[in-house]
Amino acid sequence: MTQNFRALIVDDDSSWQQIMSEILIDNGFDVDTASTLDEAVESLKATPHRLAVVDLSLSASDHHNQDGLRVLDHVRRLDPNCRSVLLTGFATVEIAVKALTEHNAFTFLRKESFKRSEFKDIIKRILVSAPSTTEETPAASPDPKPASVSVSGISPKVLIVDDDAGWRSILEDLIQEAEFQPVVSASFGEALGLLRKDKFALAVVDLSLRGNQNLDGLQLLKITQGHHIPTIVISGLSEPDEIKRIYAEHSISAYIEKQAFDRNAFKRILADTREASLSSNELSVLTDREREVLDLLAQGLTNKEIAEKLVITTNTVKRHLKAIFEKLNVHTRAAATAIATRGK
Repeated sequence: MTQNFRALIVDDDSSWQQIMSEILIDNGFDVDTASTLDEAVESLKATPHRLAVVDLSLSASDHHNQDGLRVLDHVRRLDPNCRSVLLTGFATVEIAVKALTEHNAFTFLRKESFKRSEFKDIIKRILVSAPSTTEETPAASPDPKPASVSVSGISPKVLIVDDDAGWRSILEDLIQEAEFQPVVSASFGEALGLLRKDKFALAVVDLSLRGNQNLDGLQLLKITQGHHIPTIVISGLSEPDEIKRIYAEHSISAYIEKQAFDRNAFKRILADTREASLSSNELSVLTDREREVLDLLAQGLTNKEIAEKLVITTNTVKRHLKAIFEKLNVHTRAAATAIATRGK
């Protein structure tokens, strides 16, 4: 029988120590526990570990405490073959991104939405991944969180495709802040099913959905491009030639490297997409022929010129314009042109 792996649980809450210990022991780990930064460092020095589960705040009286990030740094330095999972109830989006990109956390999970099945899948991913002393792009559970409910009920939907639970959580938070409705997916097959049955204003796609060598995300880019869905790539891949190729071949809206992820830059992209999406929704009430008439109107053509272009009568053009004005709730050609221009 093979020797058990060791796991370190660093949490000042004894109930969470017990929960995590039970799961890890059931999965064949020998477990050490620590409640403070100093205790965690002593345990890391004493014996190697395969997994460390670390709470962000190690002081019950101070919710601003971030000793957990310091534990992650000690894990990286003292026990480089150990993978760390940040499990916390206090992390903001910024802290979560920081843990993944700067402190080498394998993934990030929220206590308030903790799922045993998700955590067990993360354990499996850690055990099958080869120990390495080099920093890697975070990987995590293929088990997705359920799709969030839109706050307004009519918000445009955004498809998130990433196999890392931590990154899904981060992106979902930011997309909700931007007043979109996030729909999460962790695999190519699941994302493909969602794309076939629903309409999305935007897709946010990770390229590597089953580890660093797999690029299922590229196949999804072809599909979102075919559906005319603006797509943001968010990836751990940072080779300039590869990024230029993806821009050229897939007409993506933006490429964001996970290691250089910036909350404000991402939110600006979402704001631009939302404005374009709202304009597109306005125009969606028009028929194909009405769109043709409006496009020609926006080019400055007169009713007679529009009629000649479309081989219809001027009276028919007038009827189309009346319907367009009513549907767009405008009263002038200039106002209709402004909406048409925004929708481009």
